Amino acid sequence: MLDLNNKSILITGGTGSFGKMFTKLILERFPKVDRLVIFSRDEQKHFQMAQEFPESKYPQIRYFIGDVRDLKRLESAFEGINVVIHAAAMKHVHLAEYNPMECVKTNINGAENVIDAALKCGVESVVALSTDKAAAPINLYGATKLASDKLFIAANNIKGKRNIKFSVVRYGNVMGSNGSVMPFFLNKKKAGDLFLPITDKKMTRFNISLQDGCEMVFYAIEKAWGGEVFVPKIPSYNIVDVATAIAPELEQRVVGVRPGEKLHEEMITSSDSYNTVDLGKYYAILPQQSPYSTYSIEDYKKAFNAVSVPKGFSYDSGSNTEWETVESLEELIKIHVDPNFKA
Repeated sequence: MLDLNNKSILITGGTGSFGKMFTKLILERFPKVDRLVIFSRDEQKHFQMAQEFPESKYPQIRYFIGDVRDLKRLESAFEGINVVIHAAAMKHVHLAEYNPMECVKTNINGAENVIDAALKCGVESVVALSTDKAAAPINLYGATKLASDKLFIAANNIKGKRNIKFSVVRYGNVMGSNGSVMPFFLNKKKAGDLFLPITDKKMTRFNISLQDGCEMVFYAIEKAWGGEVFVPKIPSYNIVDVATAIAPELEQRVVGVRPGEKLHEEMITSSDSYNTVDLGKYYAILPQQSPYSTYSIEDYKKAFNAVSVPKGFSYDSGSNTEWETVESLEELIKIHVDPNFKA
């Protein structure tokens, strides 16, 4: 049973959508958490988050301004920390395509800095957030996140005798997160626009709530052996159904796929299938066996009562077996995105 009371937790990118939800759940479930450090470079977001979670009410919270590109600042922040959740990233596909080295500096160099600081400061567990775009990437954002995933997985090989484990959680589009399609469409509707821009009527995406994303991280903190990429079993949606659920009265105008976008997202490729096990609620892509491996796939399967997926198995949003409908999306939008929403 996971118990983070009397532990010190740090969230990079902690002022984002994930960080705020994870903070809320930590404070609810583990009121005796020793310290909860919110690490982010955005001063304004720190100020805004402190209105919601004031230090006067939550003396465990520390608002720590810093950038994952700055190793020394990370080392200062990681001092005495038990668990690090790495959520900081440059994540907008089109901005990464236009500003490629900025994306590399944050998503790859920043990941390496997090690893180095965690190894130096005696952190016990690091969980890094990934994305479906890291599987068979076609855009720079996905490529940098794949590189980041590889760095965190390989970090288990260089920990020596340190009591630390590095793992990754990979999931799809998060309902209501900053910059995601549902708030985008809702804002278009509220602004009185006459149409919703649709990239391609066949486009699909995986769908997960912020809370379910957080539950995956809790699972990884408790269960990870190190080196796993955890993948949730979640439904897909079609972009047309999202637009219909939000604004059935508006025209859906096809504007074309933007540079770096896929029609369907993958989370597990057929090449991953040889090292992937089914844990029930989640899949886990395990590190490839090598002389440096600290455990075998068979030992892992036995410990978690897991089974290997079929060879050649892949998991993508287009061929998924579970789908959201217009009706289910209407309910989810009201619950997770906008409580005042009316179709």
